[in-house]
Amino acid sequence: MGPFIIRRLLWTVLLLILISGITFFIFYELPTADPAALRAGRSPSPETLALIREQLGLDKAWYSQLWTFLSDLFFHFDFGTSYVNDLPVREQLFERIPATGFLVLGAAVVWVVVGVSIGIVSAVFRGTVWDRLLMGGALLAISAPVYWLGLVALYLFSDDIGKFGILPGSGSYQDADGFFEKGHALVMPWFVLSMAFAAIYARLLRANLLETLSEDYIRTARAKGLSERRVVLRHAIRSAVTPIVTVLGLDIGILFGGAILTETVFNIPGVGRYAFDAIERGDLATIQGTTVFLALGVAVMSLIVDVIYAYLDPRVRY
Repeated sequence: MGPFIIRRLLWTVLLLILISGITFFIFYELPTADPAALRAGRSPSPETLALIREQLGLDKAWYSQLWTFLSDLFFHFDFGTSYVNDLPVREQLFERIPATGFLVLGAAVVWVVVGVSIGIVSAVFRGTVWDRLLMGGALLAISAPVYWLGLVALYLFSDDIGKFGILPGSGSYQDADGFFEKGHALVMPWFVLSMAFAAIYARLLRANLLETLSEDYIRTARAKGLSERRVVLRHAIRSAVTPIVTVLGLDIGILFGGAILTETVFNIPGVGRYAFDAIERGDLATIQGTTVFLALGVAVMSLIVDVIYAYLDPRVRY
């Protein structure tokens, strides 16, 4: 187990280096805006631009800039400094990670519980009206864009502009104080963010569970007189749910990089909203920092999933 974890950890570090290098070339060698001009303000003189480029190290060769970027990132965990407000990107990210984490983890609980429950019911009652209704609803949930669901939810349920006014609306998270009050403010974003994921998980689990229920050991368990409930819950689900672990880890890693649409619609000060504001301002250093942070989240969650797989199935270690 130890050598396997070390190998995966080394591959993760190598992957992060490659992603960071690609990110550097995208945002430094192919810029959409001049970082020095963003820092200088309106109508800067050529002397001012030259001085700012020297201060930012933009006057150096690309390989020198790349080494500075990678060394700051991996040795000092420095994501750079914003060209617009001159604040460290790392500090801004750390301020927003709790909001994004609360949003993502709460939504993950919702979509796992709902998706797994629907997948089990649909597989057990395959071909019935319940199966068709649940899978039809899952297809609608997958097809509906997150921002549209968010706007519809605000129109129907928010306490300021909604028809029913039963849940806190957009911007309520910033005004909330305390764990339970913040959780109450995130009820609507949790369900909006989890709709598509729950539908995907339901369809994935249904397909895996139907395949598992046709295996020989499941027929043997039924032949021994075990109840259908025990066959499904104790034997079939343990095998069918394995791919869910992989998808769940990657989904959480991706969303930790920022649930941009959900955080923007509900005005949640998370990593996604931070990246959205940086894109609007053309703040390349901030966009670069959030991109690397997203890659870090996906790589770490992928490593965790691989370790869990190796623990559950020893064949994976080899």
